[in-house]
Amino acid sequence: MTRAALVIGGGIAGTQAALDLADMGIHVHLVERLPSIGGRMAQLDKTFPTNDCSTCILSPKMNDCIRHPNITLHTCAEVTALGGAAGDFTATLLQRPRYVDETKCTGCGECVQKCPAKVPDEFNMGLYQRKAIYLYFPQAVPQVMTIDPEHCIYFQRGKCGACAKICQAGAVDFDQTAQEVALSVGAVVIATGFDFFDPTGLTQFGYEQCPNVITALEYERLISASGPTGGDLLRPSDGRPTKRIGFIQCVGSRDVRHQLFCSSVCCMHSSKQAVLAAEHDSEVVSYVFYTDFRASGKGFREYVSRAEQEYGVCYVRSRVGRITEDTAHNPVIRYEDVATSRPAQMTVDLAVLATSLIPRPDSAALARVLGVEVDVYGFVKTEPLAPVDTTRPGIFAAGCCRGPFDIPESVMQASAAAARAARAIGQARG
Repeated sequence: MTRAALVIGGGIAGTQAALDLADMGIHVHLVERLPSIGGRMAQLDKTFPTNDCSTCILSPKMNDCIRHPNITLHTCAEVTALGGAAGDFTATLLQRPRYVDETKCTGCGECVQKCPAKVPDEFNMGLYQRKAIYLYFPQAVPQVMTIDPEHCIYFQRGKCGACAKICQAGAVDFDQTAQEVALSVGAVVIATGFDFFDPTGLTQFGYEQCPNVITALEYERLISASGPTGGDLLRPSDGRPTKRIGFIQCVGSRDVRHQLFCSSVCCMHSSKQAVLAAEHDSEVVSYVFYTDFRASGKGFREYVSRAEQEYGVCYVRSRVGRITEDTAHNPVIRYEDVATSRPAQMTVDLAVLATSLIPRPDSAALARVLGVEVDVYGFVKTEPLAPVDTTRPGIFAAGCCRGPFDIPESVMQASAAAARAARAIGQARG
């Protein structure tokens, strides 16, 4: 039996679970498929209901992870097999190459300056361009560059190599290959997070047809000081400041054609985004178009009241039928006003779609690898009376891989999953 644990996913839930286990004296292998830990929370500007800086909360935990003597960080990696039983699992990881030596890279960024290839930046939701060699985001952990072989001129054409020539540390290594790593662990915590519903197919909302119709996560990057506009809320179509915003709820949620479930956090994150807009510019007026409102967490209802009374956020109970645009590319929101049961319309500078939180595309495949079940929606299935226990003993789940949750709830579940994993390891050893 081994006193080690495997945590899959490096978002806020995975990071918290890893730290809790490590503080108990259990060695943790933290596996993240991206070049850095941080997850979705790293893309957010602020968190509700306190409006605290998201990065200010997350970065200390990320740095604690990489510095903790009981945590081994595996980025650019994924779990491909899991054998054995609780207390004595054998996990196989596929370690993909960065093409940069982590032990040599200093994160100076000289290679980025010299790289000629530009591609859409996934972290900034395609609103900005990055280079083929890049740091995933400014506070990335580890602070190590990564080469994107699909867009690197050296890999695609066999020439260039500007990054290798400029790197004084000699960190660029084009000869790196994928490696398989075997780990012995006593318990597993799944914390792979979630994805957002793609509204492209919902043509009635005008996404990708109207340039000033964006998703909630794209909005987060626009209003973030580390985002493509430096925190200025500018319209994508013409770069003009935004003065009138419409937030559309339940896009893809509570819909028999897409996701039947309520995504839980959309009402609150739209309220937060409206408040942030007013804090950036007191002249901004925001309208939240909702069917039913969910504010069930601690301090949530008070937050909504503040949004109305102190920041002038207007809540419109309605059913949005279509979003078009006028000749100036202003989104025109056409809706049924529930209060009057009559059709109405409103022209805004920017329309923000609160899209559904859905399981990650690879969730089903990972569930098969781990031997756990998923529910009817594709989230990891857990026991009703043991809410972080999956259907396979010794494997636990926390955060949005189980369903839509806010950040405080995800952190609480992560600590619960860590406690259950530690107990499983202790029982196996005893």
